[in-house]
Amino acid sequence: MTRSHPGGAAHHRHRPSRPSPGRVADRDLRRFLADSTPVAAGGRAILLQIADPVVAAGVRRHSDFARRPQQRLAHTLMFVYAVVIGTDADAAVAASFVDRAHRPVAGADDVDRQLWVAATLFDSARRAHELFGEPVDAARAEAVLAAYAPIGTALRVPADRWPASVAAFDAYWSTALGALSVTDDARGVVRDLLHPRFAPLWVRAAMPLVRVVTVGMLPEALRTQYGFPWGPREQRRFRRSVAFVRAVRGVVPGWALRLPGPLLLRAMRRYAHR
Repeated sequence: MTRSHPGGAAHHRHRPSRPSPGRVADRDLRRFLADSTPVAAGGRAILLQIADPVVAAGVRRHSDFARRPQQRLAHTLMFVYAVVIGTDADAAVAASFVDRAHRPVAGADDVDRQLWVAATLFDSARRAHELFGEPVDAARAEAVLAAYAPIGTALRVPADRWPASVAAFDAYWSTALGALSVTDDARGVVRDLLHPRFAPLWVRAAMPLVRVVTVGMLPEALRTQYGFPWGPREQRRFRRSVAFVRAVRGVVPGWALRLPGPLLLRAMRRYAHR
């Protein structure tokens, strides 16, 4: 079955668009995109995504989130690395994995939802660099936005729907935030994500830091919708946590910050060839 998008060719329902394969020729930009600093905002991205009721329902009803909440984060990171800095083959494999997972989920083909999911990844990466690294200057922000465009098309979002500039993205982001509504499905996912009962011990040991960073990075209105308590004490804890993560990141060598990407891509390739 095919469908047509305005201004585009017929589009197969279960075939990702074929955008630029995600290769980045600029070496400095590629190194920036491979930096794992955005991992610190992974929880934020998930909470933003499930604040859309359709996304929340799909995650809640069609995934093993309660038992393996960290798996969604790992798969999301794998997908981003594969599409943005991986090879053509990596991007195709990652897109096929996502497509297979989405097939039984009602609303998963909805372009607006997929655009929102892709947008949360860009905005969370940008926010992570601002908090834990260095603010992204205007030129770099435009280049990163363009590099993230294949994420949208790999999720079957028509290429012309991805914002063409950071100003256009910010306008879209402001409008989209205002339309979010946190449901009981989303709150259930959050409980599984931030209070994992079956996660490995090392994951549970890290969760106090993860919780304060994740909740503190949310837009205030969304934090209120989720019902997270937030006052001066929580704000002080958040500032201390950000300072701690910044300090740790500051002493980690650049090659180590770029190591998770290749490791995740290697794991994906092994799994794809089983």
